[in-house]
Amino acid sequence: MTTSTKEHMKNQEQHEMVITTTEMHTGGEPVRIIESGYPVPQGKTILDKIEYLRKNFDHYRKFVILEPHGHFDMYAVLFVPPDDPEADVATIFLHNEGYSTMCGHACISLGRYIVDKGLVQRPITYPETQVNIQVPCGLVKTFVSVQSGDYLKTGPVRFESVPSFAVATDVDIHVEGHGSVTVDVAYGGAFYAFVTVSDLGLDFGTSSIFEINRAATAVTAAAKKAVRLSHPDTPAFLYGTVVVDSRDRPPSTVSTNVCIFADSETDRSPCGSGTSARIALMYHRGHLSLGQSHTFRSGVTGSEFQGRPLKEARVDDKQAVITEIQGQGYYTGRSVLSLEQNDKLGRGFLVR
Repeated sequence: MTTSTKEHMKNQEQHEMVITTTEMHTGGEPVRIIESGYPVPQGKTILDKIEYLRKNFDHYRKFVILEPHGHFDMYAVLFVPPDDPEADVATIFLHNEGYSTMCGHACISLGRYIVDKGLVQRPITYPETQVNIQVPCGLVKTFVSVQSGDYLKTGPVRFESVPSFAVATDVDIHVEGHGSVTVDVAYGGAFYAFVTVSDLGLDFGTSSIFEINRAATAVTAAAKKAVRLSHPDTPAFLYGTVVVDSRDRPPSTVSTNVCIFADSETDRSPCGSGTSARIALMYHRGHLSLGQSHTFRSGVTGSEFQGRPLKEARVDDKQAVITEIQGQGYYTGRSVLSLEQNDKLGRGFLVR
């Protein structure tokens, strides 16, 4: 046994946890893809597996997401065995508050990663390869741009959402610090409230992200009390609030928004599931027709998604729409996250 091997084994013995990841981002929003070191959850369905992790291994989520290994706005993905025969892979999404039912920005980065790692259960095709990702809210079909040559080169990714729909429109709620505010609520794999930035007395050009975050968090708290949510297949809870530039009038070719989700987490991207929900609202109001493309811009980074309503669908008795969202994910590095014995802070903490 070489000296370097002995040192490596000794180093491993000194650590309670060692988790390896690939780091990506979509529109500036992080996607930490967990590759090894995380417990394999038990359960028949993804929702069962989430509950198993929540009850038995939530300290692993805190270790991966929170400081000192992550930060308040970190986002991560864990692969689990799929129970849908159409799926190439299945994923669980992790954030600062817990686990989410859908994440569009993560699916965009994951599409590239899955093709690059050879995880697709079918031959690679050009100029696009289909990747089926099972997420907690259903099956998401993604389509990865692929170029042939000396080596495989992946690029932009588009995905088709689960059926998205408007839940409630023009709901007046009382928001602490802002008085009476009108909101819409819609579903795009997760439930969101939508409010215009002007109704909050703010402006995307002059207001700070901190001000927008604080106001959106207050809207989420108020909307949770005012709007009853239900879904036949997934847990029904208000995931966050999307602050938008317009609501009652047809928007221009570009819309701006900021999504605040989970425990006041600020999305750097335009937010994939939030964009799906917004498209459902726009279609419901007659602002977009089937096949009509629109650009959605992040008010945080300026990054953009292209989105459109593809075809109508139904969720129980609700009129719904399948949306298509397109964006680009990028690799930013690899990480080995470790926890030394007796390091209490290394287990995870938040700075607010």
